[in-house]
Parts: sequence; C-alpha cells; structure tokens
Amino acid sequence: MMAFLFLALAIVAEVIATSALKASEGFTRLWPSVTVVVGYGLAFYLLALVLRTMPVGIAYAFWAGLGIVLVTLVGILVYGEKPDLPALLGLAMIVGGVVVIQVFSSVSSH
Repeated sequence: MMAFLFLALAIVAEVIATSALKASEGFTRLWPSVTVVVGYGLAFYLLALVLRTMPVGIAYAFWAGLGIVLVTLVGILVYGEKPDLPALLGLAMIVGGVVVIQVFSSVSSH
C-alpha cells in the first residue's frame, strides 16, 4: 500500500513540476524554475522507492497515464487551454487503460 502512496505523491510532484515548467518561461523565471527542479527531483526519488516493490511497467503506466490527465486538467484550469473532443477521448482511453491494469492485471501490486 505504501507503494501506491509514494506513486501518488510522485505523480503530484511531477504534475507540479511540469506545470511550473510552463510558468518558468524557458527557465527565465527563478521560482518556477526552482519548483521544476525540486518537483522532478522529488518525483523521481519517490518513483525509485515505488520500483522496489512494483513492476516498472505497471508503475510507469500509472505515472504516465495519470500524469497526462492531471497535467491536462492543470492546463485547462490554470492556463485556459481547451482540449478538443479527440483529445478528451484519448484521455478517457488512457484512464481506462490504467483502470484495466489495476482491476484485472495479476502483475499489479494490489
């Protein structure tokens, strides 16, 4: 269960870092740039802890899938981005894939 907590925290740290990457304006703004470095550092450290007990493919599926969806939500809410219908359908398929892995896969650590 700790693996999923660490994975959730890693995903949140990665989403914060990625969101700050846009705000850093090409690393020309100090605090968003610091947030990027610290956020990615924390995210990868936590992901490394997760990989002690969870298969890398499963962990990465959660990391990438949920990260994509959350970064898209930040883009919508913070940056006013508007994904079109194909983008939303693709995001729904990503979420569906993560759910299938969690619910039906025997390699996922429950």
